[in-house]
Order: sequence, then C-alpha cells, then structure tokens
Amino acid sequence: MPTKPYNTKPGSERNSFKPDVIETYPVKEEGILMDFLMESMPQRKRTVIKNLLAHNQVAINGIPTTQFNTQLAAGDEVKVNLSREFRVFYNRRLKLVYEDDDIIVVNKGYGLLSMGTDKIKEGTAYSILRDYLKWQDPRNKLFIVHRLDRDTSGLMVFAKSVEAKEKLQHNWNNMVLSRKYLAIVEGKPEQEEGEIRSYLAENSRFEVYSTNNPEEGQLAVTRYKTLRTRNGYSLMEVSLDTGRKNQIRVHMKDLGHPIIGDRRYGAKSSPIHRMALHAQTLRFVHPITRKDMNFSTPVPASFAKLVAAR
Repeated sequence: MPTKPYNTKPGSERNSFKPDVIETYPVKEEGILMDFLMESMPQRKRTVIKNLLAHNQVAINGIPTTQFNTQLAAGDEVKVNLSREFRVFYNRRLKLVYEDDDIIVVNKGYGLLSMGTDKIKEGTAYSILRDYLKWQDPRNKLFIVHRLDRDTSGLMVFAKSVEAKEKLQHNWNNMVLSRKYLAIVEGKPEQEEGEIRSYLAENSRFEVYSTNNPEEGQLAVTRYKTLRTRNGYSLMEVSLDTGRKNQIRVHMKDLGHPIIGDRRYGAKSSPIHRMALHAQTLRFVHPITRKDMNFSTPVPASFAKLVAAR
C-alpha cells in the first residue's frame, strides 16, 4: 500500500495529490474497538481489519491507535483510512489531545510560542500543527483562535476550517464555558479565595498594568482559590471571566503574590526554572456540532513536587 514518506515537503506533490479514502463511523454506545469495527465493516474480514489496525489506519477522535481492545464511549468517532496510515503525531513540546474535521486541541509545553513573530516563524505551536496537517493534505488549513504566553503551558484550541475559526473568534466569550489555570505563587494569600477586578492597559514597554480608569484599559476579572501551601509557595486554581493579555500574571502581582519564575511581573524566585502557570481546563461549545467539549490535564509534575508535603 503506497504511502507518502514523512520527509516529503508539504505541498511538493500538490499536482498529483489524491485525497485519502477515509470511512467515518460514529460510536453510539460503549464497547470494544475490534467488535465495533467488525460490526461497522461487515464486508471486511477480521484479518483485513487487524491489518488496518496494525498499520495505524484506524483513529479514534483523530488519534491513531493500534490497540484492538481500546474501550469506546458513546459520542466517539472512529475513522478508517483505506489509503495509507494516519500520521502518528509526536512532538516533545506539543501533545495532541483531540482532533476532528474542524478543531484541534493540544497541550502546549512551556517555552513554546503559540504563533510566529516578526523574528520567529518556525518551531511554534502553529507551525508544528500546520506541517502536520499539510502532510495529511496540502490543501489543509489551520487558524489561530486564541493564544497562550510562551512560558505558559497547557490547553489550546485551533480551528481547521474557516467556519469554525469565525464562530470561535466572534463568539469566544459565549462559547468558552470554563477556563481554569494552575499557578504557583510566592507566599500565601491572606484570603484563601477571592476575586480580582481591574482595568488592564499596556505601556510603551509592552508591560500590562492595572488601572481603575475604565477609559484607560479593558475590564479584567480573575477568580482564585488556594489549593495548597507548602515551603513558602501556594498552588492556586485560577479561573477567568475575561481573557486579557497577561491577565493572571498581572492580577497575581496585584494580589501581592506574583507567579514564581515571572520576573517581569514581580517574582523574586524561580525554583522550578520556569514560570509556574498552566492552562489545566478548557471547556467550550464545539463551533460546528454544538457539543460540550471538556478537556483537562494533570497537575504538572514540577508543580506537584514543589508544594508536596515533606
């Protein structure tokens, strides 16, 4: 079965490209993958289906799998590529969490730019995903919907279609149902939980600051809860009512407890050699299907270790 080698430059076979033949099967009730495939493709022998699995030609919710006994849940989507293997996405700084025809959800590592700048075009979350999609089909597109700071890790969503992009961008505040972050701050906040509300503006050095003047900045509302305090640091759960640039970083500074590793906004220490801010939970309405999409990641190991009991 012919396949295009991974080292082929995206677009170099544009004139001869033929779309893959992909069959899609929605899962209506929980079960085992092999049983589901046998039932969904009765015209194919068991040995043929096992061969498709062995060659990465079966994907669940956009993620290729070779495991015949994978557990399926109602609402999952199984795709079978009859032309070639699905590319197994791997990048040590960017993990694929979910993919369908309209969106991609990833877990971005710290130190990785969300998108390019005037000086840096390649090696960003956007360029890595773009190249992955172009390998599948040179006509594929990718769109930025929102971004995380370079040194903030965690969940991001990208759009794969113009319709998904426009719906997410134009209705972001209504479609995003929950965004929760984990942060480790210096010291212990006097109140274990609370709300910070200010107007955020930016100076000529591109530093964001709080002001009480609504004509000077944009309203920003941050809610926080202290989860654990150990060793002079506090693990915080932070949720956003608004999504302004550097909002959590500025509001933690305003609280008197800057995020560790964030020297730009007042931190004096960096015990884990990174800024300790992680986008842990992202819940939103799917722009096309209208399904409730809810994603969560574990507490980063370096965060947990720093505030662990000793």
